[in-house]
Amino acid sequence: MTLRLFFAAVWLASSALAGPPLTTIQDVLYKADGTRFNGTVTISWTSFQAMNNSTIATQSITVKIVDGNLHVQLVPTTTSTPTTYYSAKYNSNGRVQFEETWSVPSSAQPLRVQDVRVATPSNVAADTGGTSTPSQESDIVGLIADLGARPLKGAGFAAGRTAVVDALGALESASGNATDCMHVDGSSGPCGGAQPSFVDGDSPAGIVDGSNTSFTLSAVPDPASSLAVYRNGVLQKTGQDYTLTGGTIQFVAAAAPQPGDTLLAGYRLTGTVAGTPQLYAAPQVLCGGTGAATSGVTLTSIGTCAIPPGLLLPGDRVEIRFDFAHQGTVSGFSFEIHWGATIIVHRDAAAGDALVTGRANAAILAAGAQLDSQSWGTVLPFSATVASATDSYTSGLTIDFQGMLAQTGDTLTLANYTVVRLP
Repeated sequence: MTLRLFFAAVWLASSALAGPPLTTIQDVLYKADGTRFNGTVTISWTSFQAMNNSTIATQSITVKIVDGNLHVQLVPTTTSTPTTYYSAKYNSNGRVQFEETWSVPSSAQPLRVQDVRVATPSNVAADTGGTSTPSQESDIVGLIADLGARPLKGAGFAAGRTAVVDALGALESASGNATDCMHVDGSSGPCGGAQPSFVDGDSPAGIVDGSNTSFTLSAVPDPASSLAVYRNGVLQKTGQDYTLTGGTIQFVAAAAPQPGDTLLAGYRLTGTVAGTPQLYAAPQVLCGGTGAATSGVTLTSIGTCAIPPGLLLPGDRVEIRFDFAHQGTVSGFSFEIHWGATIIVHRDAAAGDALVTGRANAAILAAGAQLDSQSWGTVLPFSATVASATDSYTSGLTIDFQGMLAQTGDTLTLANYTVVRLP
């Protein structure tokens, strides 16, 4: 009898010391590109009681996954008290890749991850050990203070408007017209102070005959230092080339405009904010340089200037300057300047013309242009022309310099050409 009692006591003691039952989870994990997953999985849980009444304390374990192989043994949770879930957090390349929830049943056979994976449970018993209850703002340390520090919507807040902070720190929406500017105090109004007023491309009135030196502007520049005078696209220097009195420009005798010269001026007017520089129109060199040479007896292009679309506007003026050089004394030569498909200049020069020069202008109209030209040479007499062109410039236009010899043996070179836009 005593012996039986002894063995019974030993059995009871061994049963009390036995661990909880375990379920093996064994699987091979892959990534979406078909390669095997490498990393770790951190499995965490909250305290629960296993089916054999063993107490499982809140804890977590980290299991390595090498070449996709996962092997871990866990206490079943489908029969635990309370019902508990495992949280599995996968890590790879130094960051968390994804998380999932496991519910592990009792099983004598190894299970795969798909056998234990479940959707996130509707309550958070796994985290709190019981049914969840709403948290109050005061339960979260610092939340009320953080909420109090953020700006709140004011009564005038509206979507799609510039935000303004009112005197109480609330967010309001700016009022005013869509074209108004915002001021730093939150108010709105017309942009800028006194609106700038300036004149661009003013043509001073006066006879351009080489002797007249007095020209009158259409208004009085204010300040006087804002005046910029251009002669054939070249900026003139006040005090050296001219003086200004009121609205009158007085050129010095040595700088008197010559026949064919173009005068343009830009300046500010009264009412302009004196401390705010204003832009004025400036000439723009579109093309320039040296051209090619020809020894042929048919017209050949030896230089071009392609004006891009959208550059020219009605009221603009394009000034063209050109110089031809003739090498040899055997043959005469001819040259032409083309504005698109329209010929501005055509001249036939003699064998004795070593140098030929000229200029042409295109006054841009609403449609087409009015053309004029002047040309002369060593022997070639002076000639002037005027014509009109219907070539469209809105899609771009090419100025073409062409030349040819009357017979072989000599060479004709486009020595230099310049194309300037005067707005």
